Amino acid sequence: MREHRPGNETPLHWVGSSKRDLLAFPEEVVDNVGYALGLVQYGGHPPSAKPWKGLGAGVFEIVEDDGSGTYRAVYTVRFRQAVYVLHAFQKKSPSGVRTARTDVALVEKRLKDAVRDYEERYGKEKS
Repeated sequence: MREHRPGNETPLHWVGSSKRDLLAFPEEVVDNVGYALGLVQYGGHPPSAKPWKGLGAGVFEIVEDDGSGTYRAVYTVRFRQAVYVLHAFQKKSPSGVRTARTDVALVEKRLKDAVRDYEERYGKEKS
């Protein structure tokens, strides 16, 4: 897991289309998610973040609602030197609790992509 050093901003990396997808959200949602990710970069835990189920510790989702729906941004803090945003999407089924399988599969794939990218940028982490 990431080391927390107050005052030091951890780099934020975007996987796949996550940044473009986030920027397509309503402006207030973009602002709120951006603020939450900023807290994460400084070692904080935003109140709108909750654990992402199914991939273990260190993967979270920021949940934001507005009049047009529910929006999510999934990120990981599993790495010591960086935060990775894995996916940003609008939840399609307002009545259902489950997240669409395509979104779940994409988060899983992008987490693997993030591991590869991290190892290329920063080297392998010691367990």
